[in-house]
Amino acid sequence: MKILAIDTSAVTASCAVCEDGRLVAASELRSKMTHSQTVLPMVHDMLKNSALTLKDIDTLAVNVGPGSFTGVRIGVAAVKGMAFTDKKPCVAVSSLESMAYNFAGLPLDGIVCAVMDARCGQVYAALFRIEGETVHRLSTDAAISIENLKKMLISEKKSVFFVGDGANLCYTSLRSELPSSVLAPDRLRFQQAAGTAACAFIKAQAGELTDAAQLRPVYLRLPQAERELRAKQKAGT
Repeated sequence: MKILAIDTSAVTASCAVCEDGRLVAASELRSKMTHSQTVLPMVHDMLKNSALTLKDIDTLAVNVGPGSFTGVRIGVAAVKGMAFTDKKPCVAVSSLESMAYNFAGLPLDGIVCAVMDARCGQVYAALFRIEGETVHRLSTDAAISIENLKKMLISEKKSVFFVGDGANLCYTSLRSELPSSVLAPDRLRFQQAAGTAACAFIKAQAGELTDAAQLRPVYLRLPQAERELRAKQKAGT
């Protein structure tokens, strides 16, 4: 099974192809251009350099959130467009879960805390345990305060490996109370489409597939503009 995966949920845009769980190709770019300008040319060049075309791809995968509202929409729209014509199956992947796959196969004695800065005093977070090549989910994706995240981590009573664009924030805020916590190195800290593809392969094997029509972003909070509108409406009542 060949899977083409895309991630545009944060600052870096990336794409990857894996075949039967083995990484074939990957491309990553962090620039001042928007993901809408970069991601499809990246996919085109990666496939061309791999002597592949979209016809060779069996399944498409994308990080559907949490993350940047605009970024997530761009990635989902790109995959929907590529999947629609040939009715290719799709896999919706959690941005947080895809980051946990950066650690698959590593001998970690502890848990992975995937965390993204959600602003407004909150983070998007989920906890995972790595057992060989297998990633076990310990909690659902949630938008929570750092204080509540601290309570979750303390209750686990294990070493914590922080990953994600909120990792440095949480590590700095919590390391005095979680002295065994570790800030993941830069090369493992952020979303990579290779992790999206690895996660998608497991989900596809389990039959967790959808189609282009049903593929949608997953937001844990309302967009800022809608939150502000509701606040104004509430204040006016």
